[in-house]
Amino acid sequence: MSNKLPPETMIYQIRIKGHLGPRWTDWFGGLTLTLEDNGDTLITGPVADQAALHGLLKKVRDLGMPLLSVNGVSPGKEMPQRTNKE
Repeated sequence: MSNKLPPETMIYQIRIKGHLGPRWTDWFGGLTLTLEDNGDTLITGPVADQAALHGLLKKVRDLGMPLLSVNGVSPGKEMPQRTNKE
C-alpha cells in the first residue's frame, strides 16, 4: 500500500489559542494535535480539498477558541515553523 497522497491534497497547519485534549483527535478526523508550550494547539495533517478545509475551520469555529493561523504546505516539503518575530 502506498503512502502517497493524491496530487490535490495539501498538508495544513491550523493553530488555535488554547490546548485541546487527545479526545479531540477523532473529532478532527485523525489529524495530529500538538500542544505547544505557549498554550496553543497545532492541528496538522492532509486535507483533501478546499471544501474539507472549510469543514475543519467550521469545527474550529464551533469550539469557540480563537483561530490564530492557517498554513498550507505541499506534501513532501518541510512544514514551516513558527517564529517569535511576530
